[in-house]
Amino acid sequence: MLKRFVFLDKATVKDKIAFLIATGLGSGLSPKAPGTVGSFCALLPIWGGAQFGVWGIVVLSIFFYLSGWYATYRILKIQKNQDPGFVVIDEFAGQSITFLFVSCFVMPWYYYIIGFMLFRFFDIVKVWPASYFDKRVHSAFGVMTDDIMAGIYAGLILLGFHFVMV
Repeated sequence: MLKRFVFLDKATVKDKIAFLIATGLGSGLSPKAPGTVGSFCALLPIWGGAQFGVWGIVVLSIFFYLSGWYATYRILKIQKNQDPGFVVIDEFAGQSITFLFVSCFVMPWYYYIIGFMLFRFFDIVKVWPASYFDKRVHSAFGVMTDDIMAGIYAGLILLGFHFVMV
């Protein structure tokens, strides 16, 4: 399984830690649908952050984005693919943005399911400007930002859903 990660053989300790972060603690190593698996695994820390309200999600979003940007930057330096599928920390960051939009409300369990599905939809479809960052910005910033855009789209729809349901 890990044979495809031969670039890690000569990697530094910082690069190996970056790999662990970039793969969402290994969730991105799923042989099938690593983005979906990573997004699903992100729900647990997002739920935990939501227990602290808006600030819990804000801190989590900032942490995921900054650590994700740094980890992705290091990974892109040591291997050839400019948007490797095993990097799923961008899903963690983007999906946390989805829930930021409704974090000031009590979120029933089904908000997490709806938010997850909305985020995956927008992450796959890549509505502009997410498509721009995905196709044209070949850097850690591009990898992270297209998912942030997907999180914004999903968050706005989830917020609309909340107001329709209230």
